[in-house]
Amino acid sequence: MRIDILTVLPEMFDSPLNCSILQRAQKKGLVEFHVHNLRDYSTNKHRKVDDYPFGGEAGMVMQIEPIDLCVSALRAERRYDEVIFTSPDGERFDQPMANRMSLMENIIILCGHYKGVDYRVREHLITKEISIGDYVLTGGELPAIIISDALVRLIPGAIGDEQSALSDSFQDSLLAAPDYTRPAEYKGWRVPDILLSGHEAKIAEWRHEQALERTRRLRPDLLGDN
Repeated sequence: MRIDILTVLPEMFDSPLNCSILQRAQKKGLVEFHVHNLRDYSTNKHRKVDDYPFGGEAGMVMQIEPIDLCVSALRAERRYDEVIFTSPDGERFDQPMANRMSLMENIIILCGHYKGVDYRVREHLITKEISIGDYVLTGGELPAIIISDALVRLIPGAIGDEQSALSDSFQDSLLAAPDYTRPAEYKGWRVPDILLSGHEAKIAEWRHEQALERTRRLRPDLLGDN
């Protein structure tokens, strides 16, 4: 997988993309990250990429030209499955979406900033808009990192135990069951006996029951009409 990230703050990606699973996945050749500074595509001598909005509203708006030049240059080199814009009014990002997108080969993620982008970008250059939640951030850089992390960890070989990703919360529309590790007893707090029994079928049944109970209690919206 190749992920191209378009941003006015490329330095925000230096650490997150070079730690933990994302770093290991790159070293294994499973994913490539290419971070593009949109100022490099500005035709302004001061490398400006924003301007005042027409109509007199407050704030600054990202211009279409630098974004178009960058996207066009990338598309001239390869085909992209999606050109994504991170936006509060986009489609809500969830695990099924991450599962689908993890199978893609090439993705562009445009990070909004300032007041937003010239709407013609969204009308003519973007193929998908994604929101990570109903709140507003300073820019789209953090959502781009979150989306990238969620996708890469699903690529076979990215994490040591591939079954671990399949048992994550939301994979089956349920929250994950509780997990425990050694010691089996601490300060009188015991691990459930079933997990120490070695009976795989009963443990699997217990985990499913716990997942249902936690989902009903904490996120009943995930169960729908069930």
